[in-house]
Amino acid sequence: MNNSVGNSARLLWAGLRALLVLTLVCGVIYPLAVTGVAQGLMPGRANGSEVTANGRVVGSELIGQRYDLPLKKGQETAAPDLKWFQPRPSNGLGTNSVNTQYSLILSGATNRSGDNKELIGWVTAAKAAVVKDNSVPGHPVSPSQVPADAVTSSASGLDPDISPAYADLQVNRVAARNHLDTARVRELVDQHTDGRILGFVGEPRVNVLQLNIALRELVNDTGTR
Repeated sequence: MNNSVGNSARLLWAGLRALLVLTLVCGVIYPLAVTGVAQGLMPGRANGSEVTANGRVVGSELIGQRYDLPLKKGQETAAPDLKWFQPRPSNGLGTNSVNTQYSLILSGATNRSGDNKELIGWVTAAKAAVVKDNSVPGHPVSPSQVPADAVTSSASGLDPDISPAYADLQVNRVAARNHLDTARVRELVDQHTDGRILGFVGEPRVNVLQLNIALRELVNDTGTR
């Protein structure tokens, strides 16, 4: 009986020691080591790829933002603020009291089959809106010019990037709304266009947040506001 109790006590103590050691190694030492390495080698990515402007964090390179006008009484969906470059359609961006242009509510893709009537209706309406919003005197936009990313959301619904084609489609409208030279705005787009990763992975892309930050700086520099 005494041997049985002693063996049980030793087993209990061995299990407790294993728990304490594993808790220390896996719950304290390992997380601290990984965090330290990440902060030392790639602090920007470790902290969420933050984007700053005027000394404060305004978003992340990895998550898109909306650029809308304030919601009017009776409106269910805010109208886009057309002085800014617009992102892809999104199923996950809304507002909060801290930053009215940046919050995550949910995410999801347009995700319907090509012959789905609901999808066809969405795309048709979105394409008509893109044509209307981006047509300016002397520079009409035809439906055939509207790229797919202008009328469908990404797989996550939170894509921070648009295609160079969609950015270029918006140049004339952005220039007109901000009283800027079209060539200068197009140059801004070119400066913020990233090529394929390693030259062959993915597609060329434009980060909308970084582009709009540069646009704001250009507007302020030209003294148009």
